Amino acid sequence: MDAAPATLAAAVAVVLAVVASVPVLLRLLSASAGGKKTNPKAPLPPGSFGLPFIGQTLSLRRSDRQDPESFARMVGRRTIMDVVGDEHRRVRAMMVQFLRVDAVKRHVASMDGEVRRHLDAEWRGRGTVAVMPSMKSLTFDVMCTAIFGLRTGAVRRELWTEFQELVRGIWAVPVNLPFSTYSRCLAASQRGRRAVAGVIQERRAKLERGESSPASDVVSLMLSEGLPDEEIIDNVMFLMVAAHDTTAALLTFLIQQLDADKDAYDKVVQEQEEIARSKAAGEALSWEDLGKMRYTWAAALETLRMVPPVFTMMRKTVEDVEYGGYLIPKGWQVIHAANMTQWDPAIFPEPGRFDPARFENASAVPPFAFVPFGGGARVCPGNEFARVETLVAVHHIVTRFRWKLAAGCDRSFSRFPLPYPSQGLLIDIEPIQK
Repeated sequence: MDAAPATLAAAVAVVLAVVASVPVLLRLLSASAGGKKTNPKAPLPPGSFGLPFIGQTLSLRRSDRQDPESFARMVGRRTIMDVVGDEHRRVRAMMVQFLRVDAVKRHVASMDGEVRRHLDAEWRGRGTVAVMPSMKSLTFDVMCTAIFGLRTGAVRRELWTEFQELVRGIWAVPVNLPFSTYSRCLAASQRGRRAVAGVIQERRAKLERGESSPASDVVSLMLSEGLPDEEIIDNVMFLMVAAHDTTAALLTFLIQQLDADKDAYDKVVQEQEEIARSKAAGEALSWEDLGKMRYTWAAALETLRMVPPVFTMMRKTVEDVEYGGYLIPKGWQVIHAANMTQWDPAIFPEPGRFDPARFENASAVPPFAFVPFGGGARVCPGNEFARVETLVAVHHIVTRFRWKLAAGCDRSFSRFPLPYPSQGLLIDIEPIQK
């Protein structure tokens, strides 16, 4: 954290009071960006500036385990998440070239191929599958293929191994003691960075020989735009962490929700089977097919509402901001807690009930009440990529397999800080005979 410990403790405590009242994060930041005048005599939000107490700051950190210093050490300090102003716009523009709608359209067939290969290798012929590890592997492969052009080979396998180790340390206390989790994960991060550096050198050589173009992959584009190698590594590391874990969580909990709700499951299956019947044997899904998966995506959004992969968003105020009669000083961390609105019965009646119909008419959801991909200038650039990846995966899963929770597997989960189901969500699977 940039703030001193006492200030941080106060910020965590007081901002929660602000967040509890309304979905403030996006409005608060937009007010800051607009240069809104503040009242220097406005009081600070209520909260303690003293040492944290059990049940206050420590309980927040235990439940969410969000530690920006650990994240920065594992991933890098020059990522799109950290840079601001013109630099942020420049890096974002490069990523968007590979993540905007027209670019994602070109990836549908390759995603389809990755999903088919994964299910053939990891699901077919097996009686039981741990869904979360399987989906993490799948989404990592899709991301490597579509964004970085790493379709096969030792580098891809090496990156997978190192990234599964390093993410365990992103949320650890940043104390580098021998044999600690943080120490092991930091070593994995360093090995991963060396592997990414090797990819950069290989792409640079291809560009110089005219064997590729900036449009080939995001690494080549960043090289052509003159980003330093260290900054490219930081952003590649960030994308690899961000682009697969969250979608893996969505797919896992969607499968769990469909197991528990037969009506929703039947509607998803009916929608997907209609699409499957229109395809020739082995034909890949098309962009037009995805447009027909309206109920499936509504079920995915309802899953994001009930079990948000990212429980909180943290932003630092770049200027003093006045909100609700309180002064939020420059440099304080603002936390948006997703469940404060997504489980609010005044916004979503019976919030504990899985009801995809809530999202069949997206315009009916109040502004700022549901922001699973963030919003404003820092809305997730990969939201369309995640949507397509999710729909392609669900299509092949529900048209090729039936499933039920394995004996002894309950529906509980914990957060690390992303939600992780008990036993990785073990399911018994049965192939659908065609």
